[in-house]
Parts: sequence; C-alpha cells; structure tokens
Amino acid sequence: MDGDELSGLHCFRHLRDHVVTSIDSINSILSAEFMRASIHDKGDKDSVILLKAKARASISLNGEDVGVNLDEEETTNFRDRLLPLIIGLLRTAKLPFVLRTYRDTLTADMKTAIKTAVAELLPVLVGQPPESDMGAEHTVDADGGGLSLASKLRSLSSGSFVQLLATIFKIVQAHLVRAAEVKRAIEWVMCNLDGHYAADSVAAAIALGAMVAESSQESNGQGGALPLSASLRSTSKVLSSPGKGSDAISPSNLSKNFRADVLRENAEAVFAACDAAHGRWAKLLGVRALLHPKLRLQDFLSIYNITQEFITSTEKVGGRLGYSIRGTLQSQAKSFVDFQHESRMTKIRAVLDQETWVEVDVPDEFQAIVSSLFDSEAIVSGSKDNAESNMTESYSNEGSQVGSVAQNEPTDSSSTTAVNAAQGKAEVIERKKSDAVTSSQSNNSNTKERGKNATQTLEYGGVSYHMVNCGLILLKMLSEYIDMNHLLPALSLEVVHRVVEILKFFNTRTCQLVLGAGAMQVSGLKSITSKHLALASQVISFIYAIIPELRQILFLKVPEPRKSLLLSEFDRVAQDYKVHRDEIHTKLVQIMRERLLVHLRGLPQIVESWNRPEDADPQPSQFARSLTKEVGFLQRVLSRTLHEVDVQAIFRQVVVIFHSQISDAFSRLEIGTPQAKDRLHRDITHILGCIRSLPSDNSNNSATPNWGQLDEFLAQRFGAEAS
Repeated sequence: MDGDELSGLHCFRHLRDHVVTSIDSINSILSAEFMRASIHDKGDKDSVILLKAKARASISLNGEDVGVNLDEEETTNFRDRLLPLIIGLLRTAKLPFVLRTYRDTLTADMKTAIKTAVAELLPVLVGQPPESDMGAEHTVDADGGGLSLASKLRSLSSGSFVQLLATIFKIVQAHLVRAAEVKRAIEWVMCNLDGHYAADSVAAAIALGAMVAESSQESNGQGGALPLSASLRSTSKVLSSPGKGSDAISPSNLSKNFRADVLRENAEAVFAACDAAHGRWAKLLGVRALLHPKLRLQDFLSIYNITQEFITSTEKVGGRLGYSIRGTLQSQAKSFVDFQHESRMTKIRAVLDQETWVEVDVPDEFQAIVSSLFDSEAIVSGSKDNAESNMTESYSNEGSQVGSVAQNEPTDSSSTTAVNAAQGKAEVIERKKSDAVTSSQSNNSNTKERGKNATQTLEYGGVSYHMVNCGLILLKMLSEYIDMNHLLPALSLEVVHRVVEILKFFNTRTCQLVLGAGAMQVSGLKSITSKHLALASQVISFIYAIIPELRQILFLKVPEPRKSLLLSEFDRVAQDYKVHRDEIHTKLVQIMRERLLVHLRGLPQIVESWNRPEDADPQPSQFARSLTKEVGFLQRVLSRTLHEVDVQAIFRQVVVIFHSQISDAFSRLEIGTPQAKDRLHRDITHILGCIRSLPSDNSNNSATPNWGQLDEFLAQRFGAEAS
C-alpha cells in the first residue's frame, strides 16, 4: 500500500480504511472477550454467598463457605483461555488501554457487589422483611448517603454488623481471587513463558505492539492519522521468519517500555479494586463511628480484628498499603481508647468523691485479677509472651490463610476466622481470670476451714493489703487497660499514656481527699482519723507495689523507640506514690505529736495538785493515763491496718518525740515536795512502760527497748536503781 505497485488501481482505493475498520473490530471483539473471561464469567458466587449469609443471619457465621479459589486445573484452563486474547491485544497495542477499561469495570463491579450485599442483607439483620426495604429509594450507596440505610446500619448490634462485614469480606474475596488470577495470568504471559509453545508468538506480539504504540504516539503528536505502514511492514517481517521470532526481535528499550506499561496497568487494576473495597468498608465503619467507641471491648475487638484481617488479606492481593482504611481503623480504635478512658476517669472521679475510707472485704474477683495479671514469675520468665503467643496462634494461622489469595491457597473459612478469633482472644483472657477466680475460691474455702477469713485483705507478693472501695475499682480498671493493651497492640502507646494519667489522677485526688481533708467536704466525713490515713496508706502502698509489674506488662507491646520516655513517666508516677505514702506516715506521726503537745499544755495544772499532802492517789496522773491511752489506741489501729515495717517506722519517730518532748517538759517542772517527786516518778515509769511496748525498730545500742532521753532523765532525778 505504501509502494507504487497498487497506485492508480481503483479497486484498492478504500483498502486502508477497510484495514483500520477491521483492526478496530478485532480490538472490540478481543476486548469484549477479555472482559467476559476476566469479570463476567465468574459465576453466581455472590448470590450463593448472600443466600448462605441470609440463612445464617440469626445464628453464628459457622460452617462451610463458598470456595472462592481456583484449583490447578481451573487455573490452567483460565490461562489458556486468556493467552490468545492477550497475544491479540498485544499485537494491536491495545492491552494497556483494555487493562485501564478492565480496572474501571472491576472497580465498579466491586462497588456494586458490596452495595448489593448491604441492601439485601441489612433487612435480614435488622429483622425486617427484605421486600419492605428493597425499593429504589433505599438502594443507595453504602456510604450512608440514604438516611434510612445509615439509620439501619447504626441500629445493628455489633454482632450483626460483624456478620455483615464477614459477608462483604467473603464477596470481596471472591472478586479479588478472580482479579488476582487475571493479574497472574498476564504476568505469566509477559514474563514467564520460557519454553512454552507460545513464547515466540508472545515475544513477536510484544515487539509489534511496542512499535504500533510508538508510531501511534508519534502520529498523535503530529496530529495525523494512525500510520499503518510501519505496523504492516513490521508484521510482514515477523511473519516472514516465524521460527526466529525471538532472535529477530531483540529486547529493545521500546519493548521494555511497552512491557512495563502493560505490567503497570495490570497491577493498577487489582490495586484499584482493593482500594474500592477499602473505601466501601471504611464508609461502613464511618456510618457507625459514634457507636463503636462505646462498645464493650470484646464487641469492638470483633469489628477491629475482622477489619484488620480484611486489610491484610486485600493488601496482599493489591500489593500496596491501604492508607485510607488503615487511617479509619486507627482513628476509630483511638476513639475507642479515648472514650473508654474518659468514662473510667469520670467513674473513678465519682467513686473517689463518694469514698468514705472504710475498709471493705475483697471479693474473689479482685484477688483473681491480681493472681492472673501480676504473676511475677510469669512476667520474669517471659511466659506471658508465650501465653499471648499461644492465645493468638490459631488466630494467626487461620488469619494467614485469608491473605493467601495471592498464593492461591484454600481459604474456605477466612472471613469467619477473624470474627471467631476476635471473640476467642477476649474469651481466653476472661477464661484466665475465671480460672484464677476458681482457684482463689478454692484457696479461700481451705483457709476458712482453718478459721481464717482470707477475703478481708488483698494478697500480692506475699503481702496483705487492706482495701477500700476506690482501690478495688482502680484495680479493676487497670485490668481492663491491660486487656486493651493485649488485644489492641497497635494502640499500646495510647493505652500506656492513659494508664499513667489515671494513676496520676488517683494519687493526686486521694492526697487531696485524705491528707488535704477534702473528704470532709465531698464525702461528709466529720474528721480525718488515723484509721482513714492508714487505709489510704494501704491503697497507695498496693498501687505503688504493682506499678513495676504493671509497667512491665504494658510495655510488652510498646515500640522500642518510645519506651525510654514512658519509662521515665512511670518512674515519676511511682515516686509520687512513694512520697504520698511517706507523707501519710509523717501525718500519723504528726497527729501523735500534736496530741502530746495538747496534753503537755495541761501538765502544769496537774503538777500543782501533786504538792497537796492530802493527795494519796496511787494511780499515775490524768496526763500520763490519757497520753498512754491515746498512744495505745493509735498502736492498735495501725497494727491492724498497716504492715509491720510501716508501723515500726512510724512508732520509731513517735518514741523519739515522746522522749525528747516529755523529758524537756518534766525538766522544766518545779518539784518541791516528796509527794510531787513520787507522782513524777510514777508518771515517768508509767509512760516508759508504754514506750517500751511500742513496736519500734530500736535503732540504739541499749538492751532496753526504745531507750531514750526520758530514761536518762529518770536516772538523773531518781538514780540508776530507779531507772
């Protein structure tokens, strides 16, 4: 046609137009057949999945699902069907364009399938006949554009919503299996045909398509029509040496660029389908964005885990990260943690304001929490990691099957695996706590048989702690934070920050209420007694004791780069608790010092009566009796509540104060009569007897318990024998 042989022949004047028309017709046929094979011939798997989902809407998503993968024979037949279509589209350089059309069609098909699934399954899940909601006004997009549809989505229980997601998961998977098979088939044709009978034909088609595409670009750049002369000459050259197609056409840059263009469009098609599925899923989550933060942990975990599994599965097929859906999931998970934290902060604030600082018995549930969460040996040996690994082993194994679409492995129950795993992980933790409760009950029953009531205190690390209501509530909340930390590891950093915040608040507010006497205004207490202080000390001591292991448990999931800052935060919190406890003990010492000073102010009036000769009372004075009575009362209160080491530390300071203050007061008295001297000796002896009985850790070298300045004063006034 480009030569002179046909010039002037009237019968060939329309040949060029006929060739162009024929090529366009062939391209249309090849394109339609490719679309039919790739998308439209997948069968009615969507309908089967929906029918099964409707049948199971009122029960759990168990049982066998529709197989969505192709076996080896089906894969081979599918590739053989696509091979001639791909070769033809390569020869005409239309494969990149067809793949772009395929991408748009695949994306639209994915959206329609999800939209149909929501429209058909939603009425069943909300308990309404499908016919009542299948009108045109209700078949709106899954993004909640129709108020009715959005309302129904929000009215679903969390379990029903997970069932809806699981069905969509299965439908998306069915579509992606087909799309992934198309992608692999094209990659196989373009890159892996070595030794195949069609290898030469494919190589020639790629070379020819590259030249046609290049000539088309040049012509479009010049504004002219498609020049077929170069294409026809190239075709003639290739066909003239069919046995040397591979050798005749070297892998030029032209062919490489054309091949890269095809592979790029091929990958883009599958990614676009995955991205569309991500978008629809994210919109479904978005409709219920205000509901999910308020769910129970187990219910939210079901939604979170099936979404996480959906993301992992589709990303393996699409080959890229889905940032939008990951952002949506992370945002809702953070909102969940924020809401749960705020509700707990509100609750602990109310509980503290109502706290009357009265000792309460410890139910088995709370002892079980301590036993299951704060097991030192388990944490040190790393068995908690093993337990977590065992807890999620089946989840991970099953979950990995969902993402095996790209490897063409069986995934019959993948979409329900995430649902069951989400429930399973939470149930394992609950089961561990339940086992601990059973064990605790057994231990308590054995203890009670020996005449002891083990429910009066909370045992941790071999030490018993007397508790008040707010301390038990805080312990329960801390266990819930730990559950969130284990089950939502991606949000571990957020959880740790919230734990630090609630620990700080509890410590600060407790200090305001007890040491600062705020409970007299908010709780109606008439005074803050030593018993109140002792119980506050016990609660603060318990929290201080568990902080190191609480930190160790929570930090199992925290990324290494963020640990150092959080460690310092926890150290500061622990130090605040220690300072608070020491301040309570100092306050107890101060109370006794103030009582001593009150009694000492009345001592001169009492001494005046000692000089009366008619006073023959053999008892110690009212000063000595009242003082020792109050000291004995404080000793009984603290000994019943505080740990022995704390009681000893407190009374060591009380003993020092008594020795110094009383000896100074007595040394200033004017004792002029024998009667007064006898009364002084009697009082000193009585007070020293009380001091000897106090549980102080004697820090002097004397063999006499709690020996001090008052003993020296006695020896000076009455001689060594009297002392």
